[in-house]
Amino acid sequence: MPTHEELVTRKAARIQEVHRMDPRRTALLVIDFQRSFMDPKSSLYVPTAWDILPPVRGLVDYCRRAHLPVIFTEFTSDPTISTLRKDPFGPEHLQPAPGQPTGWGLPSGNSLAGTAGPESPDTIDELRPLPGEVVIRAYGLDKFYGTPLDLILRSLDVRYLMVTGMLADLCVAATVYAATTREYRVTAITDGITTIWPEIQRAVLDIFGRKLARLLTAAQAQQELTQARG
Repeated sequence: MPTHEELVTRKAARIQEVHRMDPRRTALLVIDFQRSFMDPKSSLYVPTAWDILPPVRGLVDYCRRAHLPVIFTEFTSDPTISTLRKDPFGPEHLQPAPGQPTGWGLPSGNSLAGTAGPESPDTIDELRPLPGEVVIRAYGLDKFYGTPLDLILRSLDVRYLMVTGMLADLCVAATVYAATTREYRVTAITDGITTIWPEIQRAVLDIFGRKLARLLTAAQAQQELTQARG
């Protein structure tokens, strides 16, 4: 009878085998690197997002050079779509009343479609999508739900999906669950995913690694893809 440690090692090896990426069928998903979460003046500023920008930017550049699809998502709020993301869980996404104070916990127009300035849902300039790159605008946490993401990936014959972005416990987690439900082989880029709370980050990555995805750094992912390309 194998020991617990032997079973864990066997499982890890099998996950590695099943998720080893084929560059011809791999895409990079960049989740919600947008001004409304990364501008220090925004109502929902995520300061840790700047910590993961260098490895994510490096992976984006690598995929562009290697002609691997890079797909961006942007959480978007729309006054005509009433969702729980806005009320009660995200009042910052509600349209502010003229002359009223704004900020965390208050209607601030965060990620509102067409908004300019700190609350804009547009991807930050440091990762600006190139012409022809797909930008998925989603109204919820799961970037597959109500969007053409699955159709786009299947039309590109993508089987392997590298995931980066924020927040680990919200949009990233919801999208990873949705991707694995659709049988994509997910590699979660550990130094390309963040949330505000370190202990929650550790817990989410632990859950990913045990049941949902393979865990690699951006450098490890690039090395694997380079070796596979020959």
